Amino acid sequence: MPIKIPDQLPALSVLDKENIFVMSEHRAANQEIRPMEVAILNLMPNKIETEVQILRMLANTPLQINVEFVRIHANESKNTPQEHLDAFYRLFDDIKEKQYDGLIITGAPLAMLDYDQVTFWDKICEVFDWAEKNVTSTMFSCWGAHAALYHHYGLNRHLRKEKLSGVFKHITTDAKEQLTRGFDECFNVPHSRYGYIDKADYLSVPELNILAESEQAGVYLVASKNKQQVYLIGHPEYDASTLHEEFLRDLKINKDVKIPENYYIDNKVENSPKSSWRSHGSLLFTNWLNYYVYQITPYKLDAENIQAVHPDVLKE
Repeated sequence: MPIKIPDQLPALSVLDKENIFVMSEHRAANQEIRPMEVAILNLMPNKIETEVQILRMLANTPLQINVEFVRIHANESKNTPQEHLDAFYRLFDDIKEKQYDGLIITGAPLAMLDYDQVTFWDKICEVFDWAEKNVTSTMFSCWGAHAALYHHYGLNRHLRKEKLSGVFKHITTDAKEQLTRGFDECFNVPHSRYGYIDKADYLSVPELNILAESEQAGVYLVASKNKQQVYLIGHPEYDASTLHEEFLRDLKINKDVKIPENYYIDNKVENSPKSSWRSHGSLLFTNWLNYYVYQITPYKLDAENIQAVHPDVLKE
């Protein structure tokens, strides 16, 4: 949350130049405050584990957030009890007349399928289009990010021969960017994926900004210039043990699978891994909620007001 200081205090302009968020008394007096409405479209098979990881990231903010879990279809999940889905999830068709301040769309284990082979591809595209008119800002994660980039901008992913798995160092690309405000000059992020999009393809889209990248892992964080879309090509929400559990799972399928890079102490599987990315992940989600959602979302949450916030979004 911002510091409120007098309008004419010299520190106001100094801190602004340092990319420190402060709010003038005039702006603070005209702010209307209410709980943020955030939907989470959880595409992961083990939904309970993903819920914990994402909620942990969202919880480190003074903002009051009402969270609603959403799923695409009513098909029974093999990894999540049906009673859990019935109790805590709503179908997209049941909420698509609503509007939300924020939406998070998770990844999904669909890396080896072409998009048109995904059974719910038409439905997820409907969600992408719906979000443009009914959500102030959407964060797309991993497969969800690649799928949305393909749908919105025609950017197609490529597949590596070997899975990119490990913890890699990243740098930010814009000192004044609000989404990366407060980040260290170099920070760690876990990756676990086959897919990637070339940096040149991102640069070919004028509406997009690359905000963070890695020499080894490539582009990590991308956002639309109007703040309505955030693309997260990595997993800052992962627990310390998640890459280890994925490695053991992959090892059962392929005995030659490489161990995650820069993850185990001394690169020895028997050494317990340590998290070195959680503070970055927490700050990223906090910045998104504050600067891309709370600071610009309309007080009266309806489609007309959301579209007024993003006048460059085409309307039917």
